[in-house]
Amino acid sequence: MAEPEDKNLPEDPLAEIDALIHAPSRLRVMTYLYVVDSIDFVYLKRMTGMSWGNLSTHLTKLEEGGYISIRKSFQDKKPRTMIEMTDEGRQAFRRYKDDMQQVLGNLPD
Repeated sequence: MAEPEDKNLPEDPLAEIDALIHAPSRLRVMTYLYVVDSIDFVYLKRMTGMSWGNLSTHLTKLEEGGYISIRKSFQDKKPRTMIEMTDEGRQAFRRYKDDMQQVLGNLPD
């Protein structure tokens, strides 16, 4: 039997947290991307400490969510992958940051 709904309970602020960003590895990626125009895949891999496959998987999820764009090109005959946060991703990250500040700000000391 389901518990009755109590309309007097406050809403769960964690329910609003963006799960796509909240995963630790994707949060790390989004944090790096938030402060730059674009970043090279190799540099991002080095900064995050993730494996090639792990980073690629997380970037694919963020790209499918519309939060980042990935541009592949060649520089001096070598492949180069650049990642940048989209406007939608930047707005989502700001909302995430505000939501987390609200959640954490409401905790007692």
